Amino acid sequence: MLSGNQIRERFLNFFVQKGHTPVPSSSLLPLNDPTLFFTNAGMVPFKDLFTGREKRGYVRAVSSQKCMRVSGKHNDLENVGRTPRHHTFFEMLGNFSFGDYFKKEAIAYAWEFLTKTVGLDKSILWMTIFHNDEEAFTIWRQEIGISGDRIVRCGEEENFWAMGETGPCGPCSEIHVDLSLLLTGKPSSGNPATHPDDFMEVWNLVFMQFDRDDKGKLVPLPKPSIDTGMGLERLCAVLQKKKSNYDTDLFLPLIQSIQEKTHKVYGKNEQDDVAMRVLADHIRSSVFLVSDGVQPSNEGRGYVLRRIMRRAIRHGKMLGRSNPFFFELAGTLVGMMQEAYPDLAKNSSLITKVIQTEEIRFLETLDRGMEMIEEEVSQLKKKGEKIFSGKTAFVLYDTYGFPLDLTELITAERGLSVDSKIFEEEMSRQKKRARSAWKGSGESAVADLYHELVRGGMTSQFLGYETMEAKGRTVALIKEGKRTDEAGEGEQVEIFVDRTPFYGESGGQVGDTGIMIDGGAALSGRPSKFQIEVSDTQKPLEGIISHHGLVKEGIIRVGDSVLLRVNNETRRSTMLNHTATHILHAALREILGDHVKQAGSLVKPERLRFDFTHFEPLTKGQIEAIELQVNTIIQSNYPVAKEEMSLEEAKKKGALAFFGDKYGERVRVVSVGPPGVLPYSMEFCGGTHLDYSGEIGVFKIIGESSVASGVRRIEAVTGLSAFAEFQRLGKMMDELSSLLKTTPAELPQRVAKLSEEAKKLQREISQLKAKMVSGGEAQGDLSQLIREVKGIKVITLETDLSDPKDLRNLGDELKVKMGSGLVLIGSKSEGKALIMVMVTKDLTGKYNAGKLVGELAPIIGGRGGGGPDMAQAGGNQPEKLAETFKKLEDLL
Repeated sequence: MLSGNQIRERFLNFFVQKGHTPVPSSSLLPLNDPTLFFTNAGMVPFKDLFTGREKRGYVRAVSSQKCMRVSGKHNDLENVGRTPRHHTFFEMLGNFSFGDYFKKEAIAYAWEFLTKTVGLDKSILWMTIFHNDEEAFTIWRQEIGISGDRIVRCGEEENFWAMGETGPCGPCSEIHVDLSLLLTGKPSSGNPATHPDDFMEVWNLVFMQFDRDDKGKLVPLPKPSIDTGMGLERLCAVLQKKKSNYDTDLFLPLIQSIQEKTHKVYGKNEQDDVAMRVLADHIRSSVFLVSDGVQPSNEGRGYVLRRIMRRAIRHGKMLGRSNPFFFELAGTLVGMMQEAYPDLAKNSSLITKVIQTEEIRFLETLDRGMEMIEEEVSQLKKKGEKIFSGKTAFVLYDTYGFPLDLTELITAERGLSVDSKIFEEEMSRQKKRARSAWKGSGESAVADLYHELVRGGMTSQFLGYETMEAKGRTVALIKEGKRTDEAGEGEQVEIFVDRTPFYGESGGQVGDTGIMIDGGAALSGRPSKFQIEVSDTQKPLEGIISHHGLVKEGIIRVGDSVLLRVNNETRRSTMLNHTATHILHAALREILGDHVKQAGSLVKPERLRFDFTHFEPLTKGQIEAIELQVNTIIQSNYPVAKEEMSLEEAKKKGALAFFGDKYGERVRVVSVGPPGVLPYSMEFCGGTHLDYSGEIGVFKIIGESSVASGVRRIEAVTGLSAFAEFQRLGKMMDELSSLLKTTPAELPQRVAKLSEEAKKLQREISQLKAKMVSGGEAQGDLSQLIREVKGIKVITLETDLSDPKDLRNLGDELKVKMGSGLVLIGSKSEGKALIMVMVTKDLTGKYNAGKLVGELAPIIGGRGGGGPDMAQAGGNQPEKLAETFKKLEDLL
């Protein structure tokens, strides 16, 4: 019996022998495609080849592509674990022809692979075709020899594929397996159209032969193409004769690990089985998403990852595990799939740490969130109602981290539905929540105009590694979004030349600035016909460089000879920062651990910014150690080597590659370190760099902060900018010493003493304020503030105090004077509301301050928390403060 790994390998080898180029799986995060959240089909990385926007060095390709379907119309999340074949993550096997072979070969290859290479019995295979595709029918019937009654004609919805409302499209032919015959030996009494439950589609052959215009007319393509897709998980189930994909070797090791960790037995209880299948599926998507650079967050792709992880964690809790264990499954999966996807092994420590951190964080709030759900469910059942509060669902989301679909799942299990309209209204008030506004991948859609230039054969030779001045010839001009033949004085223009020393922004390094003048004049000594001030340089597509400039003098035309001069000062400063960024990355991995992975960078002349995966703020000691290590490498004055080599050779040498970057067959590797030994730093990089590390001079970190969950940011300066930072700090210290009448050496002790004195005075002021409010004439007789609700003393009071410490002191004073009861104090200040609930010790068993605040906080548009005896919340709707007083009495 073939394993899943063997099936993948056989598929790839089969098509390599048929002249196809093997293409490694691209990232789950599609580049330059704003229409997609994730790569959801094998053809996504080849989309520009099908449309003619891009050309590569092959016309036949084969791949096993990582795919995700958890958003948009391809959203399988709710069915995962409940059906035999729904998954969030899956692998799609595919062979592709870009204007080379067509239907005859595609059908023949599919038949040969299924019936000969992997040995499927011909009798279990059925075909569907588009109802009027006579060519496909003839090939299946006459050349393959399938009987006519096993070729089923279907309509456009089932058997016609289109990339969009317009563009490439065509009929398709699906290959189905008779599951009844495969698993029981008894053939189905129908066909894939009449008895779909008896059959399973395993392979879809798309014949891309038309171009649909905006009027719906189908125009034959001059070079038809082939796009096929076959789910590895489905094929594996067929070849291993399993009814469910989860019973194959692609999932069973994971389920076995889950059984060991939960002490449950798979197959004994359907509810437990669903939970185990969810865990097995979700660890696959979680691991691959993290490996491809996604971090859990409350927006975009990170929110999808968080939903998946938290859904799995909750199912683990249902299996009886209250402590973290989901992250441990990552090691099992990496072991299963690292041969096919080597990056999993390289990123294994990062993957484990990200999942573990998210699991610990959610488990801390899961119990409290579940208590809130159960309380509301209990109240609804007493009232005979079926709608779960949208406001409560939002509190669960905002305070306890429950994704809406998780709350909907939990409440559905209890026979309720969530008021999603109210939830969305609450969400809309949170302007920074990007989930509702997400439109696609977030990548910029590359302008058609640039593709037009590439299709026309235009390229820009980059000379900037060797020189900062060169001659070239203009080959295209773009003005106001349109191509033009010339641009005159005062006009903004994009200039494309055949040769340039200007670096186009990419890899985090900003584009060069400089000037462009008449090349002929530079040689002859005559006055220049034009002068362009280049303010930015971009690289809109691989192979072309765009110079953004202002025509300061004259007229520039297509075909003109030009002399290009890069601003030497800004380029050199940028090079200092870029080489320093590489050294910083290596130092971070050395000091913090190999889970550190670049998550973004910005290299400018003035400073550098480096984002990296890490799960807690850096300590002062760690920052000092990083600075020391980077400066040690700088002072060692190591050579900075730049080599071009094959992608495979670079990977074997251990060069670091980065998420989001696309690499060709040849890559540039930049290394920093002593010659003849393993470099200190070695990375894939197309940027510009120094020749020796010592040229950086000095390195100084000026900021460390959080960017997102699990991602930290360091900002730093080098060279003269670092020297200026030291001068600024020295001047600041001198000024503070003068103000505080002490020496720089004694400044910390002087400040500490003043701080302690200020704290002491503040405590005295707070205590005086509380006594004045609670016992002074301003509030009158305390008995007038106390009301009884069901025998419980309650004080609700609005005050001018705005400091939480003052409110706490006041609450303590009131509790002491009241003896037994509840206190709710509220205040308004600068457009904000603050509330504090306090419960005397004798009542905390019955009334929990934290739970009460959880009910009150949404009224003032906020969130909060605390313990059984004291809790507080802040919000942005102070006009509703009085409503919280009434709500408290209603709750009691």
